[in-house]
This record gives sequence, C-alpha cells and structure tokens, in this order.
Amino acid sequence: MKTKYHFIPRVGLFCALIAVCSLLQIPFDPPFTLQTFAVFLCAGVLGGKWGMVAVGCYLALGAAGMPIFAGFRGGVGHLVGTTGGFLLGFLPATALTGFLPKKMPLFLRMLLGLLVLYVFGTAWVMLFYLPAAGLGGFTATLLRYVLPFLPFDVAKLFLAAKLTTHLQKRA
Repeated sequence: MKTKYHFIPRVGLFCALIAVCSLLQIPFDPPFTLQTFAVFLCAGVLGGKWGMVAVGCYLALGAAGMPIFAGFRGGVGHLVGTTGGFLLGFLPATALTGFLPKKMPLFLRMLLGLLVLYVFGTAWVMLFYLPAAGLGGFTATLLRYVLPFLPFDVAKLFLAAKLTTHLQKRA
C-alpha cells in the first residue's frame, strides 16, 4: 500500500547516491565524477518533484558543510565556487528531465536536462570567474568546462536512462 510518504525513503536514498557518486572522481579541474549519472538517474526514477527534493537535500547538506561535494569538500564556499553553477544547475536539469512529457524518450529528456545544466554552469563561470581571472569568452569556457565532459556525460546519461527503464519495469 502506497502512502503519501512513500517517496521519503527514495529521496534519502538518491540524496545519498548523489553524494557517493560525487566522491568517486578522476582528478581534473573540475573533476570527472559520477554525479551527473546519479542526478539524472534520480530525475528518471523519482520524476521532477521528488527528484528536485533529493537534489535540493544534497545541495543543502553540502552547503551546510558536509564533505559530499567532489574531492570530499563541503560548505557554501564550494557551492559558490567555479563549479557552483553546475551544482545549482542540477535543480533545473532535474526539473526539466522529470517534468517533460513522458511520451518523449527518456534519453532525449535527459539530454535536454544536460543542456540546461551546461547553460547554468557556463553562464556562472563566464559571469563570475573568467572576468576576474583575466580570461574571457564563451570559447574558453566551453573548452575548459563543457567539451572535455560532454562525451562522458552523454555516456552517463545513456546508462542512467537504461537503468531507469530497467528499474521502472521492476517496480
């Protein structure tokens, strides 16, 4: 029997999954993590509303100082750092992925969510960090913060879409 509270354990589970996946990293600046995989799996399984709650909990815990961001970091300083736009972009990416019509293929919804994530992250870096560093331009931002990650993120979305479909068949 499902109650109105049946999503609470799932929200907690996905919040923890995002945290664990952010800690699994390949050192790079910014690091390669499995965070994107977990966020889009969360959006696929929980949908927009509860997916945003799980991602919001993850961001709130990290902002409060728990070392659950990449590199075992936490605190508001990391949330507003160079990767802050990407972290904050998880919320609208999750919303878009979860709220787009279900008749649209899940992988396509996830790709559109990834586009939103990249727009948030790129705009954040361009507005707050490149001018202060004396670097500039859209191309410089894409070369450093988007293009190296794009093939890996698309692969993670593919896996998240496949696993979401598999999990939904089992539920």
